[in-house]
Amino acid sequence: MPSTSNSPFASLPVRVAVAAVAIPVIVFLTMMGGYYFFAFILLISTLSLYEFYSLAESKGVSPLKALGLFFGAVTTSSFIYERWQIEVYAWFEGMGVRLSMFSQLQFLLVTLLIFLLLALLMELFRDKGSPFTNLGVTVLGVLMIPLFFGTLVGLREVFPYGFPVYRFFPSTIADEHQLQIIHRWGGYTVVSLLATIWICDTAAYFGGVTMGKHKLFERVSPKKTWEGFLFGLLFAVLTMIAARALVVDYLSLVDAVVIGILVGVFGQLGDLIESRFKRDVGVKDSSSIIPGHGGVYDRFDSLVFVSPIVYLYMDFVVLS
Repeated sequence: MPSTSNSPFASLPVRVAVAAVAIPVIVFLTMMGGYYFFAFILLISTLSLYEFYSLAESKGVSPLKALGLFFGAVTTSSFIYERWQIEVYAWFEGMGVRLSMFSQLQFLLVTLLIFLLLALLMELFRDKGSPFTNLGVTVLGVLMIPLFFGTLVGLREVFPYGFPVYRFFPSTIADEHQLQIIHRWGGYTVVSLLATIWICDTAAYFGGVTMGKHKLFERVSPKKTWEGFLFGLLFAVLTMIAARALVVDYLSLVDAVVIGILVGVFGQLGDLIESRFKRDVGVKDSSSIIPGHGGVYDRFDSLVFVSPIVYLYMDFVVLS
């Protein structure tokens, strides 16, 4: 009897078991929002950045890992800064003190400026490999992973912070009941985005395995096919349409279709981008921290690339 150890479905039971435990936890944290969701995103962002730097180190690059991880965390934190700002300001105002604070954009810009300045100064006093590659990887990691993941926190924080109440309710200021609805919409929006990515990935995987004949990008990922890509795209659109019908009814049908297309296209491109990094290094996974799934960056590579695109579309089109 031939061995099935190399079967594409060999790791499926482990993958399903891990997903059965992780998905309810992720959904719970997402629906809770606020600091719960922020803590989850901060964790996966930091772990993904650590794995990215580790990949670079295996190529002989010496990124400023500690500096990047610290300012990566601060960069992600800037997207929950408005909540902090309101709470801290209210606390000081309750004590009779009027406080001047950065805006959220100012906080993000100051964070990135200080990070760049310190990275340049620290590399000046190092004698470890090429400054070009060290600084390039250090900065790219922070701008690509924590900044992009931070936009997902920003998307969740739009509900209710920054939500255009007048566009969806008869009043311009939401009452307690309306605030609860807006908060649920925020949770359901992010859950729908996550579900769309997961279903897109699963559909692309099974579509490629069962029907794939034409290579999508063989130089980067030899197993991916156009059939799998189109299968994933189709199911991404169908998932967002279903989500609109079930839980995110504030979206128009056009918006649901557009978001589905954005996820279906850019989510799979995000996976290819990470595959390009791994192929350059010569490894299959960014780490082995998640049984059956590889590393955290492996599991969330689509999300990190999709998040800023959907965030911008939601902020400037849907909720403008």
